[in-house]
Amino acid sequence: KCIEEMKREARPIKIDRRLTGANIIDEPLQQVIQFSLRDYVQYWYYTLSDDESFLLEIRQALQYALVQFSARSKETDWQPYFTTRLVDDFGTHLRVFRKAQQRIAEKGDQMKNQAEELVDTFFEVEVEMEKEVCRDLVCTSPKDEEGFLRDLCEVLLYILLPPGDFQNKIMRYFVREILSRGILLPLINQLSDPDYINQYVIWMIRDSNCNYEAFMNIIKLSDNIGELEAVKDKASEELQYLRSLDTAGDDINTIKNQINSLLYVIKVCDSRIQRLQSGKEIDTVKLAANFGKLCTVPLDHILVDNVALQFFMDYMQQTGGQAHLFFWMTVEGYRVTAQQQLEVLQSRQKDGKHQTNQTKGLLRAAAFGVYEQYLSEKASPRVNIDDNLVAKLAETLNHEDPTPEIFDDIQRKVYELMLRDERFYPSFKQNVLYVRMLAELDMLKDPSFRGSDDGEGESFNGSPTGSINLSLDDLSNVPSDETVQLHAYISDTGVCNDHGKTYALYAITVHRRNPNSEETWKTYRRYSDFHDFHMRITEQFENLANILKLPGKKTFNNMDREFLEKRKKDLNAYLQLLLNPEMMKASPALAHYVYDFLENKAYSKGKGDFARKMDTFVNPLRNSMRNVSNAVKSLPDSLAEGMTKMSDNMGKMSERLGQDIKQSFFKVPPLIQKTYSDPDHCRVAAPIDDNVDDNIPLRVMLLLMDEVFDLKERNQWLRRNIKNLLQQLIRATYGDTINRYCFSYIEQSCECLVLRNCCGLDLHAFPFKEKIVDHVDWMTSPEQVADAVKRFRDAFWPNGILAETVPRRDKAIRMRTRVAGKTKLLEVMPDELKHIIGAETTRKGILRVFEMFQHTQLNKRMVYVFLERFLETLFPQNKFHELFNKLHSRSKQMQRYKQRLHSTQAPSLQKSLLVSHIRLLMHL
Repeated sequence: KCIEEMKREARPIKIDRRLTGANIIDEPLQQVIQFSLRDYVQYWYYTLSDDESFLLEIRQALQYALVQFSARSKETDWQPYFTTRLVDDFGTHLRVFRKAQQRIAEKGDQMKNQAEELVDTFFEVEVEMEKEVCRDLVCTSPKDEEGFLRDLCEVLLYILLPPGDFQNKIMRYFVREILSRGILLPLINQLSDPDYINQYVIWMIRDSNCNYEAFMNIIKLSDNIGELEAVKDKASEELQYLRSLDTAGDDINTIKNQINSLLYVIKVCDSRIQRLQSGKEIDTVKLAANFGKLCTVPLDHILVDNVALQFFMDYMQQTGGQAHLFFWMTVEGYRVTAQQQLEVLQSRQKDGKHQTNQTKGLLRAAAFGVYEQYLSEKASPRVNIDDNLVAKLAETLNHEDPTPEIFDDIQRKVYELMLRDERFYPSFKQNVLYVRMLAELDMLKDPSFRGSDDGEGESFNGSPTGSINLSLDDLSNVPSDETVQLHAYISDTGVCNDHGKTYALYAITVHRRNPNSEETWKTYRRYSDFHDFHMRITEQFENLANILKLPGKKTFNNMDREFLEKRKKDLNAYLQLLLNPEMMKASPALAHYVYDFLENKAYSKGKGDFARKMDTFVNPLRNSMRNVSNAVKSLPDSLAEGMTKMSDNMGKMSERLGQDIKQSFFKVPPLIQKTYSDPDHCRVAAPIDDNVDDNIPLRVMLLLMDEVFDLKERNQWLRRNIKNLLQQLIRATYGDTINRYCFSYIEQSCECLVLRNCCGLDLHAFPFKEKIVDHVDWMTSPEQVADAVKRFRDAFWPNGILAETVPRRDKAIRMRTRVAGKTKLLEVMPDELKHIIGAETTRKGILRVFEMFQHTQLNKRMVYVFLERFLETLFPQNKFHELFNKLHSRSKQMQRYKQRLHSTQAPSLQKSLLVSHIRLLMHL
């Protein structure tokens, strides 16, 4: 019977090629199955047998597993995974890395191999945070990693395959090996490779231009000698090539500029390497604090900048002057609110709606609240100011209707007190908090490095050669007379090098004609001179800001000949518009500034480097405030009515305003009950209540931003004001783009759950959650899944051929890729984020995340965490959480942790038993 059975023709096995129900997904999936069988089974199987049935059965088993997998995927709600678990896992991974870095820093120079020590410390922190699991063996031992993947694939096959197929050991082992060693292991290795991640980061933000300033910042901040040596070697190679070129004419200026730039890069790299090798690395803030004179930031600028204000608040709290600052800020808030309420009142009166008494009553209650909080005899702490002014204010409050300007006199006195009293602003400028503030404002440069880019540094004095020093009449003394005609144009441009500083210089030919004489001369100006001149005249003549447009600044490749010619053309157009007779007639006083700029002498800047930086961060805030004001005025009626309803609690608001400021500032414990564990030793999303489903995705994302930028200790009151400003912007431009919503919530990240209780923030009022849901639906759509499968297919089988193992790239190339990746990340960070949380904080946060990805073992840990959460979400009934705990139970770190835990708990347990025995004896 057996022989007869063997002689029979084998029945053809019919295979249904449908897998997911979507043809655009099934087609590339079938190709992946075909390529896998061809390259992992067929090439050796055909040497043993020609029977196709075994191969067809393996294919059928794989397809059946994929059908079951697809069915499970369709039944799964992926929103919690993408919006909560994924973000929570990434944030927790970052938290573990940050704590590991802190422990390494505490150990100082005791470590021989810092990279290995960091990995060991990381997994030590992981087990302390996770409590039940540690993935050190899977991430550090290739043998254990292969065993883990085999066990995992076998469990998946048990779930997905029919019982009969699973019991077929030969086929099961084949499929298991294909999945674990042929697909999963290479994929995980690729995703964990730091060099692959760095290349992917550069590819993701390939559209952004490289920024010279960001590149030099990375070089100056780098603590990796390998990175610095790789950049230096490449710069030396390029330098040698440029010096070998035989050039003449216009190209020589471009080449000289490139040579000077490369020499400067080499110099910075050498200086940085020497400092790291000598072990004399000093914090830039400490270095600047002891180096000498610092930039002076005016008090009025500090009070309107979010970042600067928080450092001044911290200092005022230390000196006991917080009441003065809080009063000034509260009055600012009162004035804005009162003005808005009066504008609403006027608009409602025009519509025939009368609520005059009610609004005035609310304003009176708010004004009395400010008075009682800071100026009355009962106020604690009380603002000590002229008693006559306080008495006059009290009299006004009792007999007159309050106005938005009712506190102006006292506020002005308080401002002068903070400005001139040696305890406050003068001493603040000598405090380390002031230096830290400059670092956050990006106004603190490492004094050990000299040099500047286009637009920085001192103006060029005289001619390019320095040999011509003509003395002509001061043009600023020329009267503004129609008989005097002035013409100017940029006749030439060139590149100059002065003590290692390279910059472009523009030769301006000036013709001045009057009834009695005619003069012609040349003067030389840098782009920074044009920029300073433009800022000066647009501040004096606001109407010019909408007419004159200065060409934008470029910080990379700004010495390229083509770029210089284009800028020359644009600056010429700027000059011609400026010298238009109609322009001069419209603003007669403008002539004085124009004559001063075009005179043949060294241009005296109205604003120095520091002043230009001040405008860089103050002007955006002023502009945003103007935009908010205009937006509020043009709000629809429904929103205006909502604001009117909000004013009903204005009296209570003014009473609570001071208390809220003090509570937030002095870090009063939040209104959320503390858990039994230290929040810094648990998962990022651990404090969140799982029952509040609607707010979980948003809150987890806010907590993630907290981890990235380490915002937990930042001033809560300041963040609350940032949140209010951004909230108005969002509501005024409702429904613009998801980026605007994301940016708003990033700024709210530092407040997290406290905001809901303290400020009454209604997270449901924003459509952010709906945007997330839409994005998750898009990510899991058939088109996106098919695209992911195709990318996987093309990566493993380019042109249908199994890809060879990519050789590891040279170390120097990998190091330069790291530098390029960090430069790109810093370049794409929006300036608005720096203005909110500070340039230094932003830079540190981004570089911390980048550094986290530079360790293969840590990357593997993150990939495995994502994989585990994915399977727990896909198979909620199969207790994958318990399975993973068992698979990771052989961890050495886990065993040591349990021993430490047991040793620390034993004495307390013995003590509790002893107390129990004593109580029992006393009772007896």
